[in-house]
Amino acid sequence: MGTDDGAEGKDERDAPAGPDGATLSRDDAFEILSNRRRRFALHHLQHNGERAELGELSEHVAAWENDSNVQEISASERKRVYTSLQQFHLPKMDDKGVIEFDDREGVVELTPAAEQMDVYLEVVEGNDVPWSQYYLGLSAVNIGLLVAAMAGTYPLRLVPDGGWGLFVATTFFVSALVHTYYSRTEMRLGDSESPPEVED
Repeated sequence: MGTDDGAEGKDERDAPAGPDGATLSRDDAFEILSNRRRRFALHHLQHNGERAELGELSEHVAAWENDSNVQEISASERKRVYTSLQQFHLPKMDDKGVIEFDDREGVVELTPAAEQMDVYLEVVEGNDVPWSQYYLGLSAVNIGLLVAAMAGTYPLRLVPDGGWGLFVATTFFVSALVHTYYSRTEMRLGDSESPPEVED
């Protein structure tokens, strides 16, 4: 029992704090973001003033899920999302402290803790590779090239030692620049009209 409590406490301490000191555990953040419907709901709230009526929220989520627009979704598509959000997803997010959901008024509002969600968001579209795997692969390639050069493999042996150091530093620097740009423009919920994983 003591070990479990300690692990849970560590998880809470490691979680980033919001502007008002509110924290969201990593497990809770990953659980919320693991569902596409919840990600879409968070995106709409963050992009549209952090507050929305349930009906409006349901329309946009349904449109994104069906690769359509609000005017073209059917009543059944809208109702299916509305019911799912009302009965399951929004109460769960409210319980985790990410939103405040007034079921009687049908109003949803973000809490400061929602700002922490972007820390954990890594959207992988189509056949894209997660950045963690990309850096692992880049490291493996660089190590392989360095080992081959040290073994005297032609033509890698023609590159001076300083050249290899510059090459490795440059590959990671350029990758970090691209990663930073992508994270700030493509991977953040609420920064664009559509969610990051929805193609325009």
